[in-house]
Amino acid sequence: MVNFNGELVGNEQGFFNHQNRGFKYGDALFETIREVNGHIYFLEEHYLRLMASMRILRMEIPMNFTLEFFEEEIHKTISPNETSPAHRIRFAVYRNDGGLYTPQTNDISYVIEVSSLDAPFYVLNEAVYEVELFKDFYLNTDMLSNLKTNNKIIHVVAGIYAKENDYQNCLLLNNDKSVVEAINGNIFVVIGNLVKTPPLKDGCLDGIIRKKILTMLKDDEVLEIVEESISPFELQKVDELFITNTIQGIVPVTNYRKKEYTSAMAKRLVGRLNALARLAV
Repeated sequence: MVNFNGELVGNEQGFFNHQNRGFKYGDALFETIREVNGHIYFLEEHYLRLMASMRILRMEIPMNFTLEFFEEEIHKTISPNETSPAHRIRFAVYRNDGGLYTPQTNDISYVIEVSSLDAPFYVLNEAVYEVELFKDFYLNTDMLSNLKTNNKIIHVVAGIYAKENDYQNCLLLNNDKSVVEAINGNIFVVIGNLVKTPPLKDGCLDGIIRKKILTMLKDDEVLEIVEESISPFELQKVDELFITNTIQGIVPVTNYRKKEYTSAMAKRLVGRLNALARLAV
């Protein structure tokens, strides 16, 4: 089932038209959320990020768009007959029809989609996971790149490039040729006891799991966590490289060109992330 403005509709039922601004101009935002056994992981963080992003894009936030409403609409969309313990939620918001580049209204509509997940908790996949740089197009170093908008054409083309060349993922660069993120998540590198992730000013997504790992490691007595630009040259020098996102949690990269990575830090963090997720529900 799909939730369209509070009404549950079938997967095959049409409710968009050719005037949809998300389709015509990418005038839309979305949150990808993990739900397990009725609990929404990091609910408040997803809600606050969506509200902040809507304000940045000058969308009109309805008075009833409270945290409680956000949660209730997600639960309503999950079928009571659903047997899977875990779900992937896509909560999309778009500006209503009308206008060309300049909209006629800032009022919004929303669509919630649900799909099943296999594992009820974050599991580290230790299969071969090879990445390569995607250098055809570059991300901008501005606030819009930090938002989870429908403008993901670079990620789409990078995904096609990865598929054509048998890579599991690609790393995206910004106009300064710094490594920014993967197609589907933030990146972290590990050099000894130093953990690095690109800063938001480099144009990476302001990811929920990225924030959690930064907070998790902030007071660690052994590890040092920093937000610093990462050059492509560094990728062949670091001990470890992993990708983070809300659905998969932590994905260790095994290979980049001739470099092979370990996954000790990813293994160490996935248990802490699962514990943090359980505390958050």
